[in-house]
Parts: sequence; C-alpha cells; structure tokens
Amino acid sequence: MRTNDESEPDPLPREPEAPPGPAPAPTPPRSRMRRWVRRTALVCAALLVAVTAASFTYNAFTSDRAAPPRGLTYVEAAGIHTRYERWGTTGSPVVLVHGAFESADTWSRLAPLLARNHRVYALDLTGSGYSERSGPYTVDHLTRQLLGFLDAVRLGGPGERPILVGHSSGAAMVAEAALRAPGRIGGVMLLDGDALDTGAGPPPGLRYALIDPYRTTLLRLGLGSDWLIRKVYDSQCGPGCPRLDGAGLDQWRRPLRVAGAEGALWSMLGEGVPGVSADRLAGLRGVDLPKAAVFGERDDVFSAQTPAETAERVGAPAPTLIPGARHLTMISSPDAVAAAVEALAGRTAR
Repeated sequence: MRTNDESEPDPLPREPEAPPGPAPAPTPPRSRMRRWVRRTALVCAALLVAVTAASFTYNAFTSDRAAPPRGLTYVEAAGIHTRYERWGTTGSPVVLVHGAFESADTWSRLAPLLARNHRVYALDLTGSGYSERSGPYTVDHLTRQLLGFLDAVRLGGPGERPILVGHSSGAAMVAEAALRAPGRIGGVMLLDGDALDTGAGPPPGLRYALIDPYRTTLLRLGLGSDWLIRKVYDSQCGPGCPRLDGAGLDQWRRPLRVAGAEGALWSMLGEGVPGVSADRLAGLRGVDLPKAAVFGERDDVFSAQTPAETAERVGAPAPTLIPGARHLTMISSPDAVAAAVEALAGRTAR
C-alpha cells in the first residue's frame, strides 16, 4: 500500500524530437508521363497478344472452305476455267457482265425476262463467283476473259454479235471489249456504272492496315453475319428488292468462302475498282455501235450528274433513269431494265 509521502516515479526520459526534415520532392511531370506511357504500352502489348492469339485460333477453327454448288457449267475463256449460265434458246444474244462482289447469279431476276426474246449468257469474272481465281484483277485481264468467253460460246461472228450489258464495275470491261473488238459486238449498255477509273473502292492504305490474321478474322466474322449481309444488300438494292432468305444469303456469301476467294479478294482490293480513263472511254463515241446508259434514279454510288455525263461521254442517247431504283437495278427493277435492253436491241437490229 502506497503511503502519502511516496511519490510517482519519474517517467523515462524522452528522446528529443528531431527537427523536421525537408518534404519529399514532388515527382516531376515528365517522370509521371513516362510511367503512364510504360503502363499503357504494357496494357496495349498484352491486348495485342490476346487479340492476335484469339484471331489465329478463330481462323484455325473457320478454315474449312465452302464447295461450289453442284451442276455448274464451265468453259475455258482465255485460259481461265469460267463458270457461266445460259437462258433461252432463240433470238439475238445478250451477255451480262456483273460488277464487284457479284456473280452470274446476280442476274437471276432479269435473265428469264430477256430470255423470252434472246439467248442470254452470264459469266463469273475471275476473282468472283465460281470461276477460277487468276490474277491480276485488272481491266486488261478481265476483258481478255470476256472476249475469250465470246470465243468459247461462239459469239461475235456475223449474226451472232451480242449486246454486252455491264453492271457497276462490269461496265469497264464491256466498254473496253467494245473498244478492242467493235466488229464482234452488237451493242453496249452501261448499267449503274460509269466505267471510269475514279479510284473508287477502299483507301489504298487499307491493304497495309488490314494484315493477317486480323483481316481474315474480320472477313469471316462479316460473312457469318446475316444481319450485315442484309444491311449491305438493302442499302444497295432498296425497298423494291425481295428480302434475302437463306438461299439469297448463300448466293452472296458462298462465293467468298470457296478456296482461293479470300486471297483474290485482298488482291482485288489492292487493285481498286476496275475502270478506264476518261479519254479512253471517250473513244467509244467514235465506235459505230448502239449504246445506252441506264441508272437507278436513286443510285447514291454516283453523283446526280453521272448518268448524263456518262451518256454524253460514250456517245449514247440521254440516259434512262429507273424511278426509285438504287444501285442493283437488275434485282429491284428487272422489268424496267429488260425494257431498256429491248430498246437497245431494237436499235441494234436496224
């Protein structure tokens, strides 16, 4: 028990406090930026590795190629195994030449109408449809195939000179064929196409930006999307076109899934949309052939002045504008296009 005279023991002596030191210097903004850049670079590198691995894996699992439909008809045209279709057995010949990403099947609504009075042919240009893929995909090469096709099906002689109808970029090959062999051609129609080398198509740098494996992945993802195919089709065809069912989707999708199609596609994108120079095309004015320019009235691929300019350039009468139609007039308005072809055939027969 503590007595009153007992006092509390003195606490242990405390160490004297050190005088406060200088505050730590703030991190310079440049150092913070370097750390941020390094971290961002590491994240981007990790994402690139992950995306690349996923792309290679997806491509490996989707590497099977589609087979062409059974029962297709082929001829050798300028050394190219060329698929074609034919409708009708009597009348003067008409040869239909498709545009980019199209095929002989694109004419399936128009050709039967023309076949009432004509023998109608449609071929797959190399790089498209189910013909052999054989580059380069230039106007010269494709025109050689077209003229070789006329040889193969015995067209171009007296009484067998066909009307050539070229849709979109196919107009360039039709125009070039008429310039090279006017004596073998009965008439020329530029359908939704000005035939010019205007640099249309994707930017030139796209082929360098879209490298494998990413471009293959993007293409296959796009082809696998029913929604995307219908969206592109609707934008080019308009409300007058039938909705794409399963068979219709396959018609547009399958040619880009056969062996060799992907490589040909990237080569064609590198070449750009086929066309000829304005001076070269103007040479058609001096060719004694019936000519016609036919465009969809609402075709937004071209300017409002293009139809009249095209007709004037090649020496054709005033252009035919199909009311309400867009770029795929042979699908949206086959009756109107057939009537235009018949009018051209009437001028050819005189």
